[in-house]
Amino acid sequence: MKFVDEYRDRQGVQHYAQAIARRTSRPWTIMEICGGQTHAIVKYGLDTLLPPTITLIHGPGCPVCVTPPEIIDQALILGGDPSVILCSFGDMLRVPGSGVALDSPGQPLDLLGVKASGGDVRMVYSPLDALKVAQAHPDRQVVFFAVGFETTAPATAMAVYQAQQLGLANFSLLVSHVLVPPAMEAILGDPQCQVQGFLAAGHVCTVMGYGQYHALADRYQVPIVVTGFEPLDVMQGIDRCIAQLEAGQAQVENQYARSVRPQGNPTAQALMEQIFEVIPRQWRGLGEIPASGLGLRSAYADFDATHKLRSLLPTDPPLAPPNPCISGQILQGFAKPPQCPAFGTACTPETPLGAPMVSSEGACAAYYRYRLPAP
Repeated sequence: MKFVDEYRDRQGVQHYAQAIARRTSRPWTIMEICGGQTHAIVKYGLDTLLPPTITLIHGPGCPVCVTPPEIIDQALILGGDPSVILCSFGDMLRVPGSGVALDSPGQPLDLLGVKASGGDVRMVYSPLDALKVAQAHPDRQVVFFAVGFETTAPATAMAVYQAQQLGLANFSLLVSHVLVPPAMEAILGDPQCQVQGFLAAGHVCTVMGYGQYHALADRYQVPIVVTGFEPLDVMQGIDRCIAQLEAGQAQVENQYARSVRPQGNPTAQALMEQIFEVIPRQWRGLGEIPASGLGLRSAYADFDATHKLRSLLPTDPPLAPPNPCISGQILQGFAKPPQCPAFGTACTPETPLGAPMVSSEGACAAYYRYRLPAP
């Protein structure tokens, strides 16, 4: 635990809290763009150590949370088909769909519910695990629910590459990979945007580097600090961001230098470029964002579940019933979880109305776990 404890040092955190207080001369609003950072802020009470003039708001930094209900519905349908084995990361198993899949209008259903009803739904830790399932079950169609930012996309790309090399005709993906910079630009381009600085996601930049953030910082005149996930990381990131704001600067800085290099991981990027192409993507709460997703290139269309198994999916799904969840406002930074009328009452980890309540990086899950008042 030595190296973890180093970045959870209480005195170090207090040092940066005092430095931030000394620097701050006016109100500032900063958005962290990673759910891991959100959980660190809420768990360790980092926001309570800051001057009251500094506001931290939570962005769409949880890939599970921004996955639209329509794609989750497709996963539910595929997982319920007897010819399919659906493999997924554990975070997706409790995320409710729209309530219209599997002929259950008005009843949100998740992948655990599909499994309990007899569907072959399996939790995996890597898309390469799903590849092994396909090899072990040549008589079944194996679908991996590919969710995540640029962080997990290289492993998904490797699974497709290996499936092609192995000639696995029974392996495919339900792809919902999304890209962070276009979402940041969508937030900054909103006329109601309150964000004056960003803490960028360190794990994304470990893969992609941070060259693509310079144009955003210049165009919108906002500082962007690539930041890690431990308490000391977050406080250092806030300190650097406030220093720029107070000096009237808008630059890209790298706080997470122990993991992030300017160029990122070129090998991972090359594999992603080979397998995927950039496409528009629907985001929960943000709508469609141009050039914000990854889809399989035409050379790999045989591994696209929506193409290969399209006969199992509805061409015109019914409209979803109303849902009081305000996750869209939370993901855009316009509200915090306790402001949702359903938070902690109708919406709990046991009865979630939206993904942010059950994802391990979801803002609602963080507030429920660490900030819910004692009964």
